[in-house]
Amino acid sequence: MHIPTPEELRSRRETLAMKQTDLARRAGISQSMVARIEAGNVDPRVSTLNKIIVVLNSAEPKKIKASQIMHSPVLSVQPQDAITRAVDIIEKNNISQLPVIDNGVPVGCISETVIVKAIEQQRLHKAQQFTVQHFMEPGFPTVPPNIDVETVINILQQNHGVLVVEGRAVLGVITKHDLISLIT
Repeated sequence: MHIPTPEELRSRRETLAMKQTDLARRAGISQSMVARIEAGNVDPRVSTLNKIIVVLNSAEPKKIKASQIMHSPVLSVQPQDAITRAVDIIEKNNISQLPVIDNGVPVGCISETVIVKAIEQQRLHKAQQFTVQHFMEPGFPTVPPNIDVETVINILQQNHGVLVVEGRAVLGVITKHDLISLIT
């Protein structure tokens, strides 16, 4: 068991923007005792130290997990699906990309950007029967459902989306748009 130093206690209290008087009141001790403990002038009893730690732990903001902001079920296509199926799903749901999932396993991504580029290059004609695998891009990164949202935010800075996966099962998807809900 790690016993925090006076400096660690003070630093953690300050990180939580908590005043000594607030900590003292919530822990049921005097403010002067908190000040003396943080200054290293007194060696507190284990029970007093435990009260302080309990208050500091309870003041920690609760971390938001990927499973709390993901969308489910995941709209997706399979590699052998016609490209027109992907276009239909993208248009009907007003989204810009879709994961490509083969037998439950994420294998790639198809985006409106790639489809538009193929049309511009005259590679994609309605008469031809192209499949998703012809235009598939690398897949979305995957994360477990209990990963913190800060990590997901960092991943989304470099990617279209993130798939939330547990074992081999795709549980949900998170895109940059989903992060907007965190500020409302």
